[in-house]
Amino acid sequence: MSYRIVGDSCTDLTESMRKDERIRIVPLLLQVGKETVVDDESFEQGRFLKMMKDCSECPKSSCPSPEAYMDAFEGADEIFVVTLSSHLSGSYNSAELAKMLYLEKHPNKKISVIDSRSAAAGQTLIALCILQAKEAGADFEETVGRAMKFRDEMKTKFVLENLDNLRKNGRLSNITAALCSVLNIKPVMCGVEGVIEKLDQARGMTKALSKMAKYIEEDVVDAKNRIFAITHCNCRERAEFVRDMVMGRVPFRDSIIVEAAGVSSMYANDGGIVVAY
Repeated sequence: MSYRIVGDSCTDLTESMRKDERIRIVPLLLQVGKETVVDDESFEQGRFLKMMKDCSECPKSSCPSPEAYMDAFEGADEIFVVTLSSHLSGSYNSAELAKMLYLEKHPNKKISVIDSRSAAAGQTLIALCILQAKEAGADFEETVGRAMKFRDEMKTKFVLENLDNLRKNGRLSNITAALCSVLNIKPVMCGVEGVIEKLDQARGMTKALSKMAKYIEEDVVDAKNRIFAITHCNCRERAEFVRDMVMGRVPFRDSIIVEAAGVSSMYANDGGIVVAY
């Protein structure tokens, strides 16, 4: 039976995944002031980052429509949908509605919608988990089970260079954001069941990334069978520094670095690093 992995556009892909015909990406719309940006192949990260910097308003995203998801379902017997955390976007709910509507017309199809409880590199890893399960010969139910187990055990952490968007959307007060800027304090953040929480902080990006690496070393389970994934927003060298630092401490099976697309760029902002494992 044919299968397809459908991700919303917060699923940051490797080059090989971009070329894989079994993977489809459904774009979100990004709103910066009065301008709307489609998070698809036309997305220009540099221009988008400048738009956010120049705009006093908090950037926003609009989830894909159920119709956009249903279009991506066409042509496959088994469909696995991976979405941005339902605590951050309505993408999951839209995909669930698309599943219900599509199955009414195509009752013989099989569709699973997976709330990643993560973003960016976390969605990438869930998509890779599904690919690996199918390539190993797993059926639909077994593949879903593996993906859900992986999702439940996966951890997501991030360190941001720029706190503007956290300030604009109310996650940081203006005073806190100003103090962090003046004192060069960088929070180490994590995702807990899809909700963003502060884990620690340090003065300076290098120290904050080192603290994040320490937490990874302490809480990783079964590293030798896991991939360490990094999404970076306009900071490839920083991502390579994190990869080398973490891989030198933790025996992960492999590592990947992916560039932030539109939604990830909106959340991470210029210089941000998001990791999942």
